[in-house]
Amino acid sequence: KQWYQRRVRGIRDETAPYPGVSSEFTKEMRFIMPEEIPTIPIYRVLNSQGKVINDEDDPGFDKDDLIAMYQYMVKTSIMDRILYQSQRQGRISFYMTNFGEEAIQIGSARALKFKDVVFPQYREAGVFLWRGYTPLECMHQCFGTAKDFGKGKQMPVHYTGAKANIQTVSSPLGTQIPQASGYAYALKQRNKDACVVCFFGEGAASEGDCHSAMNMAATRNCPVIFFCRNNGYAISTATKDQYRGDGIASRGIGYGIPALRFDGNDLFAVYNATKAARKLSVEEQRPVLLEAMTYRVGHHSTSDDSTAYRSVDEVSYWDTVDTPINRIRSYLTDREWWNEQSEKEFRSVTRNDILKAFNEAANTILPNPLQIFDEVWDEVPPHVLEQKEVLVKHLKNYGEHYNLDKYEEAK
Repeated sequence: KQWYQRRVRGIRDETAPYPGVSSEFTKEMRFIMPEEIPTIPIYRVLNSQGKVINDEDDPGFDKDDLIAMYQYMVKTSIMDRILYQSQRQGRISFYMTNFGEEAIQIGSARALKFKDVVFPQYREAGVFLWRGYTPLECMHQCFGTAKDFGKGKQMPVHYTGAKANIQTVSSPLGTQIPQASGYAYALKQRNKDACVVCFFGEGAASEGDCHSAMNMAATRNCPVIFFCRNNGYAISTATKDQYRGDGIASRGIGYGIPALRFDGNDLFAVYNATKAARKLSVEEQRPVLLEAMTYRVGHHSTSDDSTAYRSVDEVSYWDTVDTPINRIRSYLTDREWWNEQSEKEFRSVTRNDILKAFNEAANTILPNPLQIFDEVWDEVPPHVLEQKEVLVKHLKNYGEHYNLDKYEEAK
């Protein structure tokens, strides 16, 4: 009956009765050309010099709150520098910096509520810190010590954040995106007053997982914020070779998802965008797509050499001129909330504290090698038990050839 009524109504008012669209008929055959459609603008609050463009968009943080946000941005950068250098010295095996993307992490984390669940990619160290993860806990993870929450089972920067209500970082690209949609659907079923926030880059947006996740979230009305960090180069592929359309935000339209593009180097724009997205997602129980335009200043990881695909001058501009840290620092100094002495003292104290944490983790005992078999399976498969027996026998016969003093003894 409903189909018949829709069909009759369509004939009468010339709207198509086909399922899945609400279009009108036309006698004109005309292709929709992407170059004829205006590009999505980039919302911003602060210009590159840290000046507010429209006073109504200033979030109005008080002095202490904004200084705390700035300090977390700087702390993330200092920790990055120390751990990056330590990898180059061979003290840890791998690292990924967050240089140039500090505003994205702290601005978004500040706008969320702790009950909102975060699915990270691997460049969200600032989110972990803001939510209660300590630099010492980051150090234990990167060194894989016995005090690492993951017991050394993950490679460096793959933090596990139960205490921060953040899911564990995983290496496979894009796998966290459909997981986030599923988790959001579970929140919806349980009528939770919370949402899921899923971080990923424009490179991961090319994965099939991203399509599946957005399509599911849209059709099931899942309260999830898809937060894309468009930093220009993915792992090593420039955006001109990554996609032909208007970035990532434009894809939201095709899925029926509200979308917003904003300046990811602008702390206030990130905060405003995330806060508004959360309100929309939770109150209307629907997904939202955010695209933060930014620039990856560091190499993709310590396994990458970005000089192979971009110029040193280009990187230098984003590293010294239009940086998110410099932008918000200018805002603070203009209001006389921060000065050179404040900067010098904070950086000195923070660097010393992080170095202290670094040295503590570097001298912490490592997990017992047999721990690798624990806390992985609910019921350990027989073939894995056999592997454990082989390792036990091997260490018993040849233990003197290994520096086992660095490891915990088996309990």
